[in-house]
Amino acid sequence: MNIFRLTGDLSHLAAIIILLLKIWKTRSCAGISGKSQILFALVFTTRYLDLLTSFISLYNSCMKIIYIGCAYATVYLIYAKFRATYDGNHDTFRVEFLVVPVGGLAFLVNHDFSPLEILWTFSIYLESVAILPQLFMISKTGEAETITTHYLFCLGVYRTLYLFNWIWRFYFEGFFDMIAIVAGVVQTILYCDFFYLYITKVLKGKKLSLPA
Repeated sequence: MNIFRLTGDLSHLAAIIILLLKIWKTRSCAGISGKSQILFALVFTTRYLDLLTSFISLYNSCMKIIYIGCAYATVYLIYAKFRATYDGNHDTFRVEFLVVPVGGLAFLVNHDFSPLEILWTFSIYLESVAILPQLFMISKTGEAETITTHYLFCLGVYRTLYLFNWIWRFYFEGFFDMIAIVAGVVQTILYCDFFYLYITKVLKGKKLSLPA
């Protein structure tokens, strides 16, 4: 495992933990898109079905279980335990406009036409756009809490580091996965505007606001 993948995984884990702690400590999920969290739970579920069929390493299996567990824990906190604080009026992104096209694309463009491979490809495509409901919600409300922006920033860092991971693997291992790379580039692009606002505002102590 190279340093880019390791730090990318740690950034991803940090983002998930930041979000869970934010919800648990404040006893509120205000400003959090439940729809994005459902999409991420779907991403991890469809990607890590190989837990039932293969073993790569203890690290790999543990991280997969943590991602799945944390994703569903977040969904539970939003839609059950702290449902009264969930702002459904602003979380209005039509997720079917993401899931249906992504499902069709995964069915048509994949490495191998098998159930597990199609589901894995679906997860890769869906992850690249799963954050859109959250960004849409922030643009609709006009601002985001600092802790929420830290969560988004860590997600963006994770995705960017994984692009370097693919470059590393290509040069040192001869491994090249066009589907993962293209999806990663799309996802990183979605964070570019947010990165700029995060660096220029949040790090200076200002509340982040996105244009409606």
